[in-house]
Amino acid sequence: MLDLRRRDGRPLVVGHRGAPRLAPENTLAAFAAAVELGVDMVELDVLALRSGPLVVAHSDRLEEITHGAASGPVGARTLDELRSLAPGLPTLDEALAWFASAAPAVALHVDLKLRDRVEEVADALERSGLAGRAVVSSVHGADLARVRARSAGALVALTYPHDRLGIGGRPLLRPAVRAVLAGARRAAPVRLPALVRRAGADALMLQHALVSRALVARVHQLGLPVLAWTVDEPAEMARVIEAGVDGVITNEPGCLLATLAT
Repeated sequence: MLDLRRRDGRPLVVGHRGAPRLAPENTLAAFAAAVELGVDMVELDVLALRSGPLVVAHSDRLEEITHGAASGPVGARTLDELRSLAPGLPTLDEALAWFASAAPAVALHVDLKLRDRVEEVADALERSGLAGRAVVSSVHGADLARVRARSAGALVALTYPHDRLGIGGRPLLRPAVRAVLAGARRAAPVRLPALVRRAGADALMLQHALVSRALVARVHQLGLPVLAWTVDEPAEMARVIEAGVDGVITNEPGCLLATLAT
């Protein structure tokens, strides 16, 4: 089973959607670029098409799935229709087959962007033989329980917080979001350990602004690792590493590896 704790005092380097600065995110090319850099783990998102297979994509927006080539909702588009706009869009099975054959030493962080086909994700991990080196994360504790019931090998992790309205992705609102998160960071050491326990999680995936030495220590007292997301600035990388996180999820794995090397 996957060990998410620090290795020799060094946090795990997790490529967020691969290495998205080097290749389109959530594609095999981005995963290959991250593996080439030397990451310990690759994070990928799983989305369910309404009339098709599970695919590796972050949201139900064509802007993201096609990497800016089209706009609007995915709706009921088929895989063939989407691939006419985004030829690099992989299914979950295709991505798992690639990791099984091309990256046997790299772990997987599978982030659920769906609610109604969770068992299929667990089945795919078991079928591919990758459950033992995967962690499945969600903001919904009930979905983690569904994964655990279906797969004895995969770890499950609670993602916190849940940005239901996508506010964190709106540039004009980011200063306000940072202020709210800074306040929440002070309360988190008291509140979050109980949430993690109730979710039955094996790990906590924590938004980096909420990371503090006190919170990491409290979660570690439960015997659980903490991974920070999504950390792209060198100064913030250094701060969360100093706070004791077990892994850092980043769009800049090369930068993080360089930071760790200094």
